[in-house]
Amino acid sequence: MSISLDKIDKKILVELQKNARLSTQEISERVGLSSTPCARRIRNMEKSGVIKGYAATLDETLTGFGFTVFVSVQLDRQIDDRLLGFEREIALMPEVSDCWLMTGNRDYLLRITLADLSEFEHFLTGRLTKVEGVASIESSIAIRSVKEQAARVF
Repeated sequence: MSISLDKIDKKILVELQKNARLSTQEISERVGLSSTPCARRIRNMEKSGVIKGYAATLDETLTGFGFTVFVSVQLDRQIDDRLLGFEREIALMPEVSDCWLMTGNRDYLLRITLADLSEFEHFLTGRLTKVEGVASIESSIAIRSVKEQAARVF
């Protein structure tokens, strides 16, 4: 289900994604709206769940986790218990930054962020391969990011 957002709502979201620490007054000036209606729109988007929360965007390299690996995982069976069990295990692994259930010949795509190749080896052999139901794993080491963006608004 999507929520209907007008052009002003989308402009507000773009400004918040650039810098969520802007004041309502600063946002209202940037989107061409007075402060009170701007604050009301922000509150409505928070209440409806369009705005899920506020967070700082970190540089993973500077925090010591600049080594990124994308890992495709295939499970031995695609039944509810196996999928839920895998997802519960993955949720407990801080190395897994993102996890998507996929279509195609692999069941999950993971984005793993680590310090280096040695840490990836330990994660792979010591944790991921030991998750019940994992049948095969294929990994690709990221060389560099070409594009990063926050959630799509337009």
